[in-house]
Amino acid sequence: MFECNQCGLCCRNIDKVPQLKDFHDGNGICKYLHNNICSIYDNRPDICSVDRMYEKYFENQYTRSEFYDLNKLVCEEIRNLNI
Repeated sequence: MFECNQCGLCCRNIDKVPQLKDFHDGNGICKYLHNNICSIYDNRPDICSVDRMYEKYFENQYTRSEFYDLNKLVCEEIRNLNI
């Protein structure tokens, strides 16, 4: 399972994700993020789940470890943008 530190930054920058355009009100912050916790976590879209995205779309392109490493890099980039 992908290790998420639950910083919430990916949920605060969804305006950059076309598939999530209906999940924010123009501010880029997911309307389901409450107190830094996803209120629809068990039913969140596939794009919000690293593991589901790997299993459905990327397992033929990367090893799980490679895919996790790529996602960790994106997490670091988002953190660096929000310092």
